[in-house]
Amino acid sequence: MSIEVSYCIVNTEQRTLLERCLDAVAREQETLPFETEVLVLDNASRDGSVGMARSHPATTELIRREQRRGKAENDSTLMQRARGRYCLLLNEDSELLPGATRALHAALSADERAGAAGAKLLRPDGGQYPSAWRFPGPLTALWGALFLHRALTVQSRGDQVRRVDWAQSAALLVRRDAAARIGWMDPAFFVYSDEVDFCKRLRDAGWHTLYVPQAQAIHHEQLSTGSVPRRRIVELSRNRDRYMRKHHSALSAWVVRWLTAWTYAVRAVAAYALPRHDPARYWQHVRATLRPQDGEGLREAAADFNLGGPRL
Repeated sequence: MSIEVSYCIVNTEQRTLLERCLDAVAREQETLPFETEVLVLDNASRDGSVGMARSHPATTELIRREQRRGKAENDSTLMQRARGRYCLLLNEDSELLPGATRALHAALSADERAGAAGAKLLRPDGGQYPSAWRFPGPLTALWGALFLHRALTVQSRGDQVRRVDWAQSAALLVRRDAAARIGWMDPAFFVYSDEVDFCKRLRDAGWHTLYVPQAQAIHHEQLSTGSVPRRRIVELSRNRDRYMRKHHSALSAWVVRWLTAWTYAVRAVAAYALPRHDPARYWQHVRATLRPQDGEGLREAAADFNLGGPRL
C-alpha cells in the first residue's frame, strides 16, 4: 500500500519535546485508515535526541545533521525525502491532539486546489495561539500600527474550514506535488517568514491554503524558546524585511519597516507602566525592525555552533 501521509519533524536540541511529539504521532497512527511514515531530522543536537528518536517505535527514518541548518532548508529536505502524497510538517514542540491528522487530510483531499492546510494551535493551558494570517504588506502593517491586527489580520478564527493567506508551519499539512512544483521552501529564510513565503508562492502558482480548526495541536512554544533573545528578534526582523523585498516594492518594504517600528515603540512606552512587560525587549524590536541587516541573528548563531563556538 502506498504511503498517504509523511510526518516531517525537525528537532533542534529538544529531546523531551520531541519525544512528546513522537508519542502524539504514534497515537494518531493507530487511528488512521491509511499508511504513514515518520521522518525525523535532527539538527545537530547534543542532548540525546538522536538516540531517543532512533529508538522510538514511531520513527521510520532518522536524518542526522552534523551541522545546523535553517528551518526552511530542513523542511525542504524532509519533503524531498518523503514518500507520502502529503507531508505533515511539525516542529518538535508541536503535540498533535487526537484526530488532527485525519481532519487535515480530509480538508486537503476535499479541495484539489488546496496546497496546504494548517491546524489550530493551542497553548498548554488550552488557550488559542493565532496560527493563520493575511499576507504581510503595508496595509496589514497599518492595521498593526492602529492595533487592529487581531480583528483584521488574524484569520485563525471560526469553527469551519476556511481559506486563509498563510498558516504556521508548526503543524502544516502540505500537498507534496504542489511543494515540488514551486521548488519547495526558500532556504534564504533561515527561520521566520519561511512559511509565509511558501504559502505566497503557492498562491502565486494557483494554489491556496486552508485553516482547519478541527485539527488541533498544542504548541509548547514557550518551553522551547522562553523569552525571545536578541538573536531571534534580529532573525524575525531580517526575514520580515526579506519577504517584503521579495514580494513587494522597496517603497512598500520601507513603509512596513517604519509602521512596524512605530507599533513596537508604542508597546515599549506602554510596557513601562504595565506589569510583566519588558520595555527593553520592545526597544530591541524597534532597532532590529529599522535596521534589519544589522546585528547577528539565528543564522550567525548556527554558524558559530558549526564552528565549535557557543552552543545555541
